[in-house]
Amino acid sequence: MVGGTILHSFSILTSGLRADYDKETGLKGQKKVATRKDYYQVLGISPDASTEEVKKAFRRLAFECHPDRNHQEGSSDRFKEINEAYQVLSDAEKRAQYDRYDRLGYSRGFDGSDSFVSGFGDIFEAFFSGTTTTRTRVPERGTDLSCQTTVSFEQAAFGCEKGIDIVRAEKCTLCHGLGTAARNQTIRCPNCGGVGEIRRIQQTFFGRFVNRVVCERCYGEGTIFDQPCGQCRGTGKERKQRRLTVKVPAGVEDGVQLRLGSEGDVGMWGGRAGDLYIHVSVEQHEFFERQGNNILYELPVNFAQAALGDKIEVPTLNGTVTLKIRPGTQAGETFRLKGKGIPYINRQGRGDQLVRVRLVTPEKLNRKQRRIFLELGRSLDKAKAPDHGEKVVQPDEEEFK
Repeated sequence: MVGGTILHSFSILTSGLRADYDKETGLKGQKKVATRKDYYQVLGISPDASTEEVKKAFRRLAFECHPDRNHQEGSSDRFKEINEAYQVLSDAEKRAQYDRYDRLGYSRGFDGSDSFVSGFGDIFEAFFSGTTTTRTRVPERGTDLSCQTTVSFEQAAFGCEKGIDIVRAEKCTLCHGLGTAARNQTIRCPNCGGVGEIRRIQQTFFGRFVNRVVCERCYGEGTIFDQPCGQCRGTGKERKQRRLTVKVPAGVEDGVQLRLGSEGDVGMWGGRAGDLYIHVSVEQHEFFERQGNNILYELPVNFAQAALGDKIEVPTLNGTVTLKIRPGTQAGETFRLKGKGIPYINRQGRGDQLVRVRLVTPEKLNRKQRRIFLELGRSLDKAKAPDHGEKVVQPDEEEFK
């Protein structure tokens, strides 16, 4: 978008600067000027600014003052000044000549020719060409891998060791990661000529457009193996299946991700291997439900046990314990067994086991049981809803049809 915008205004910019140049110069040698532009002030930089600072200043001001973006009066002239200043200050030789002759009040063509078009072409190449450079053999970290394992409720609570099978990239056992059986036998890449990149140059009226891409044969190295390893085909790596053992910590929750350092794919050129991430899935228990570090167990009791009280065997993660429920226990009432829950990961101790009473109503009664319940029912007061002094509104039967 920005490149198209600058190209759109190129003809206006070139014609304006060329007219000013020919009108004032007459000859392409030297010219005496009444008022000399200070290119450093135009770009807003100091005379000792580096080339990178010159480039940054030009980029920022060019975007701000471009006529297609800035419609204020004088933006076009300002844009011309910015480009003119950049042409000179971005070139070391032109900049040195500018600094030297500017003190005497003279201006030169710097290179003895109409330098605007060629200079502008350099600008386009600097800002719109590729920036890929030849790669060097620096250590490259291996790729991270991931897998999944499933543990039981008890294994998650108390921890365990799990074996997992993975397939990962390792150093070639034949060439030991060199990519060739014959050590140091490399030749210049014939595809890129040893540069490591392919440059495609297109010459246009606006200058040279350079497209740079990494060589697809040597992958930016500039060299290839004369005799690639027959086992890894020159990559230096091969796929291997491994069985690893992962230690699942006590108290781990469902969905937790564990990391095994340097157990992923092997790195390149001395770089460390990637990591292996294990996603842990915890199976549901038959009757325990986890609530943080506590576990919940629903204890079924009948009417007689709830009314008269009882001693009941209750399962826990460490075996059964005897729980004494008091007479008159209500449905939904909860008892707490201290230290019978899930261990904490970051500190000592365990959560609790919560035992919630679930009243079991018999679905079928024999004659004797029915007679007993009838007699019991006659002897007990009927339960009544609490009276809050509010008017009871009967629901509309039509709403339930």
